[in-house]
Amino acid sequence: KAFLHHTVHLSCYFPNSEKIDVKNLIIFWQKDFGNKVVHEVYYGQEKHENLSPEYINRTKVNMDKWTLQLLNAGVEDEGHYECIIMRKITEQSKEVIHKSECSLDIIANYSQPEIAELHSRELKPNGYLNLSCSSSGGYPKPKAMTWLISHENITHSSAGHMDVSQDAVTKLYNVTSKLNVPVPTKSRTNISCLLHLTEQLGSLVSVPLGI
Repeated sequence: KAFLHHTVHLSCYFPNSEKIDVKNLIIFWQKDFGNKVVHEVYYGQEKHENLSPEYINRTKVNMDKWTLQLLNAGVEDEGHYECIIMRKITEQSKEVIHKSECSLDIIANYSQPEIAELHSRELKPNGYLNLSCSSSGGYPKPKAMTWLISHENITHSSAGHMDVSQDAVTKLYNVTSKLNVPVPTKSRTNISCLLHLTEQLGSLVSVPLGI
């Protein structure tokens, strides 16, 4: 996993127990099962002619650690990566001596969910609260958005319908949910909005709205 616009480190995990000279090796990283060439080192020299255009000037290799740095990671860099190392046998022939693979997932932080009041400011006892909650600029797609309504130590949750849109250029998601509930009359009520992300990322909560 890597954060959006950060540098990703992709390792070959190559022990090189035989201490083979880099000049006798071909090392290349490819993406999505060979559809794209990410980086090539050909007998100690970097080769650029086979690279997929989106990786030109975006990679750096550390031959001591057998690691590739991918700069300024974007959503389109998500996918399956392979590192393949081949050894020169004769001038004409070579053999694969090492392969490793990994999958890359990109994370972008959502903004803190924010509640907006869509009704007119004057609340009448028989009226309705019309609220929306929004969060933007995140990745991957969130799981759900729920509302928490608390009064007198009792909290109940309401699963609002979540509208999700994806920016065509950045591929980041914006989410909005709406809530329509009767105006509370008995006691002070706090309403919060909760954005559920992936299991590893947890959830984000808005500043509560007091009614």
